Amino acid sequence: MYTTVIGLECHAQIRTESKLFCGCSTRFGEGPNSNTCPVCLGLPGALPVLNQGAVRMAVQAAIAFGCQINLVSQWARKNYFYPDLPKGYQISQFERPLAVDGLLDIEPDGTRRTIRIQRIHMEEDAGKSLHEGFPDSDRATYIDLNRSGTPLIEIVTHPDLRSPEEAQDYLGRLKEVLEYLGVCDGNMEEGSLRCDANVSIRPKDSPTLGTRTELKNINSFRFLGRAIEYEVERQVDVVEAGGRVIQETRLWNDAEGRTYPMRSKEEAHDYRYFPEPDLPLLLLDSDWVEELRLTQPELPDALRTRLVSTYGLSEYDARVLTTTRALSQFFERAAADGRAKDVANWMMGDLMKLLNGDGVDLKDLSTLRLQPEMLAEMVALVDDGIISGKIAKTVLIEMFRSGLSALEIVDRKGLRQISDSGELERIVETLIRENPTPVAQYRAGKQGTIGWFVGQVMKATSGRANPNSVNDLLRKRLAASDQ
Repeated sequence: MYTTVIGLECHAQIRTESKLFCGCSTRFGEGPNSNTCPVCLGLPGALPVLNQGAVRMAVQAAIAFGCQINLVSQWARKNYFYPDLPKGYQISQFERPLAVDGLLDIEPDGTRRTIRIQRIHMEEDAGKSLHEGFPDSDRATYIDLNRSGTPLIEIVTHPDLRSPEEAQDYLGRLKEVLEYLGVCDGNMEEGSLRCDANVSIRPKDSPTLGTRTELKNINSFRFLGRAIEYEVERQVDVVEAGGRVIQETRLWNDAEGRTYPMRSKEEAHDYRYFPEPDLPLLLLDSDWVEELRLTQPELPDALRTRLVSTYGLSEYDARVLTTTRALSQFFERAAADGRAKDVANWMMGDLMKLLNGDGVDLKDLSTLRLQPEMLAEMVALVDDGIISGKIAKTVLIEMFRSGLSALEIVDRKGLRQISDSGELERIVETLIRENPTPVAQYRAGKQGTIGWFVGQVMKATSGRANPNSVNDLLRKRLAASDQ
């Protein structure tokens, strides 16, 4: 029996408009090599100038994870050769990082565990190599340096994770916190959040860590889980066959469901780190750090706890409504008049269907025609008996499409609920007179027949009849027919 040991190194792109050491745009999807300048191209004589906004966001992340912020940190050159690294080195931090000793709780199976974060440091990204035609003979590699110089934070855990599920839960919670802070957009498909997994195995009761392999540049939760699972099985097979696990970097091929060797695993000395001569020490003002600490946005776990205690929501409802910060803010504005549970039900049901159907990004609801106060008004109309729940579904769709208020739609389309006893009595009397068979069945004890009568009344009123009034009136008149 073996214990799986996993440590993660997560690279998160800081959400700035310009790069870490120059003014080039970080916008995704631009033409190849269009967002470049002498600095991020690594041309001789070009000097880096630090982006203060990137430092601010990096410190915010470190605060969120409970790290010790180092008021003095140092830039270093990480030297290695790769075609998409134009300078031949990457500006990073090594011996004196921005922050150390953080924590993040996970709960993949209902049991909460704390994962230790070893360090958070800042660095610039490399460019991107685009391979075409491989493995055929007519092949080529193109270099796009738009990403070169993009600001990153690297968040490194201790080897505290013990399963693919724990690794996935950790990455999900990390992503959620960074998105809530606005530090990273979390778009893994675009490479804004990537993960390297250090994986090893050891005998169940052994305190000694096994030889690790590094799974490089994983950009999805599913890939992370499958890659770790495969790598653990591979290492077990190697050990049980009498072999020895080699320390190396491996790539995950999801199409084949396996990892491949990429290169021998580098150690720190392989990168020949030394202090960056073109940048001074990074000095942070303690008052500035404290101000950031005091003005931090509310983080997901604290927000869920507050929604449960303040609005009486269930843990499940609170988790759904805090999927993104924008969604939770929408809920709180809509629930301001005290109908929190009804608002939650409409949001998690019909509204979520509309958002998903239109492909709306739940991280940004600012462009919605339907505003929170409009949803609150519609819920109030239902609660006050002005419209039925069935009609409200139609009203919600119309609000979502047109941006008109619920009351405007109700009045324009004549959707107010019919509660007038005289009008309902005429409809019920006609229904009973023209349908003797269901009446006889009801009188004979088939109480379920009442549902058919209610349906007929709702049909006759285009769904505008008050269901409670209809039920009371039908039972009264059917009982009278019984006598």
